[in-house]
Amino acid sequence: MNVDIKFELIIGAKLLFALVLGGLVGFEREQHSKFAGVRTFGAIAVSACIFVAIAEHLTDDTSAIARILAAIATGIGFIGAGLIFREGNHMHGLTTSAALWATAGIGSAIALNMFIIAVLATAIVYFLLRMKRFGWYQKIIEDEDQKDNPDER
Repeated sequence: MNVDIKFELIIGAKLLFALVLGGLVGFEREQHSKFAGVRTFGAIAVSACIFVAIAEHLTDDTSAIARILAAIATGIGFIGAGLIFREGNHMHGLTTSAALWATAGIGSAIALNMFIIAVLATAIVYFLLRMKRFGWYQKIIEDEDQKDNPDER
């Protein structure tokens, strides 16, 4: 088997790009003391990227690549489920879990040369994670809570 240096350098660059984008999402989570951070999100993006890149390299069968994507989504679902726990009436970890799942999609998109989609998805996920900290969003949430619980004023 011959070593294709050009191919491996391209895959290496994709892996680094996946690490950067996944790490950015993880950095946001880490800033707010969440269980999963830069290392977890970076590893998920890199893992998804390498699995999809290898599958794409081994076959031209798009259904085989689709099965790999489905397997990644399922596997990340199990990891994400481990981040979710309930405390009374509050759920914790749901948003981090969803962001982890999206990060696997970002890594997969990079492997399939969908770089603009990967960057856009990262920006959307980052915005969604930060949205709770915006004043206008907090006001909407507080107004909804008051409508749902009028006796708790």
